[in-house]
Amino acid sequence: MALVSVCLVFFLASPLLMSCNKSESSDRGRARLQVSLTDDPGNYEEVLIDVQSIQVNFSRNDNEGWQSLEGVKTGSYDLLKLVNDKDTVLADAEIPSGRLHQLRLTLGPENYVKINGARIRLNTPATQQSGLNLKIQQVVANGIQYKILLDFDVAKSIVDSGNGEYTLKPVIRTVFETIGGSIKGWVSPGYFKTTISAIQGSDTIAGTFTGDDGGFILKGLAQGDYSLHFNPSDTTYLDSLILGIPVINKEVTGIDTVFLHP
Repeated sequence: MALVSVCLVFFLASPLLMSCNKSESSDRGRARLQVSLTDDPGNYEEVLIDVQSIQVNFSRNDNEGWQSLEGVKTGSYDLLKLVNDKDTVLADAEIPSGRLHQLRLTLGPENYVKINGARIRLNTPATQQSGLNLKIQQVVANGIQYKILLDFDVAKSIVDSGNGEYTLKPVIRTVFETIGGSIKGWVSPGYFKTTISAIQGSDTIAGTFTGDDGGFILKGLAQGDYSLHFNPSDTTYLDSLILGIPVINKEVTGIDTVFLHP
């Protein structure tokens, strides 16, 4: 099911079981995408790639419809440090919901391989610098966080061209996964910001703020039960607490409007 409507709302001390029927929020039609980089090892001392941009495409057109992800961590990455289930996050950004057809990784010219202590510039064809298109073909749903792992096969991606020259021809496997589930709802009054924290036991797992309409969403939560703590910025209102909210992988748990009390 796309929306789980189970809420246990507690205003500090008073428990109340309520049904939920909200169907819209301030983040309607938005998912979150995390792009990470990892490596299948190769027989080199270092392999440095120059990441410049990451784009996504919700159309089937290879030449049009590309959207750049915000906040990409550009720069040089040593692939050989990303082995044994290690990875590094290249981007973490909001994207539209819908069917994601392609991802494009664009590299700069500063790519190197280190052999016998010597760092050698990798010949990088212009086609690679203009962007390497990777097929995805996955539906991303509103309110859910996803991760694409770019598994870079170093052994197959570096070609010995002879005469001490090496060429970079990236071979990348994409691994697409859903990261947990989400909790969304509304807070009233909504004209000031309220901090919402998702708690398990004594640990704060995630946090967010209300939007202009009092709506909020917490994404990428591991499956399990959570409490929500509401801390209004207007100190004339008391904190509130929600207990026993279930989060299920790939689903959004909706709670009814939380009314803050002075």
